[in-house]
Amino acid sequence: MTLPTEAVQPEEAPPLGYAPTGKDSGKVKPKGTSRIRAHRRLKTIAIADRKPPWLKVRSPGGPNYLRLKRLMRSQALHTVCEEAGCPNIGECWEAGTATFMILGDVCTRACKYCAVAHGLPTELDLDEPRRVAETIEAMALDHVVITSVNRDELADGGAGVYASTIREVHTRLPECSVEVLIPDFKGDEGALRMVMEARPAILGHNLETVERLHPEVRPGGRYWRSISYLGLAKRINPSILTKTGVILGMGETEGEIRQAMGDLREASVDILTLGQYLRPSRQHIPVARWVTPSEFEGWKAIGEGEYGFGHVESGPLVRSSYHAKEQAREVEAGGAGPITEVLEVDLPAPAEVFAPCGANPGAG
Repeated sequence: MTLPTEAVQPEEAPPLGYAPTGKDSGKVKPKGTSRIRAHRRLKTIAIADRKPPWLKVRSPGGPNYLRLKRLMRSQALHTVCEEAGCPNIGECWEAGTATFMILGDVCTRACKYCAVAHGLPTELDLDEPRRVAETIEAMALDHVVITSVNRDELADGGAGVYASTIREVHTRLPECSVEVLIPDFKGDEGALRMVMEARPAILGHNLETVERLHPEVRPGGRYWRSISYLGLAKRINPSILTKTGVILGMGETEGEIRQAMGDLREASVDILTLGQYLRPSRQHIPVARWVTPSEFEGWKAIGEGEYGFGHVESGPLVRSSYHAKEQAREVEAGGAGPITEVLEVDLPAPAEVFAPCGANPGAG
């Protein structure tokens, strides 16, 4: 007796990217305690407290925003605009600009201010550079910003994927300037050279906060490693602009902001961005204070006039890629500074020391 045979189904094509079914990847975002020693004697701002009027923005939803969102999903790509909850997403996406986030959407580090999911990534998408470049070509961009999660489990930290992405963009759009916002690659000089040899227009790496707060709010990073990595970039190729960002409102003092500016200029950093810290969830550290627009204006004047940055982009809603195209076109790169060797390469991560319960009266 001959049994009926079932119709042979064609094999399904392998899914693209890291989240082929959309942005809900089911990843939780554990950040540990929201308490840090620096906030022990501060009355921090509760998460439910009303934000000041200068931090209010319209909800995104215009036609260009929706078109760009569909384009990102169709290519299984991520943007830091979405992953980090950037307040400027509506403005930037309506203008046709976005910051691509490569190497997935799961970070191996767990910084206490960052909304990106933390965990151990399980995949490496080597086709991602091509799809990013194709999307940039479809958007007809003349300047693009590319950043990533930390991939500390990779030997090169993902530097090879960065370099491939830059080259793919240059091949498809020779006139498009590429800005990268890289991790510290654990201070690996070879990884940094790999990225810089692909010739980005701007090499960015964020310091994020002042020296005193650094060990607690950014336990996977190192203050002097970040600064000196930018100094090393100038030694490798002083013609490439370097850039960093600092978040205000986490408990820093005026003197500490000045110290960070001075330290960054020792590494000859060209561009500095300053913005307000916004607490993503109750698992993240509270906001210590709201920094006013006039104070941000003052820091811009100090950074450019007293410390000699080529440009300071400073404001409550400023993020690393805000007005990035204008900076790439208008700022001239300076030469190397006194700091050109990587520091704090082999320091172990500091142990967390939690403040006693009740020490944060304003924490939400």
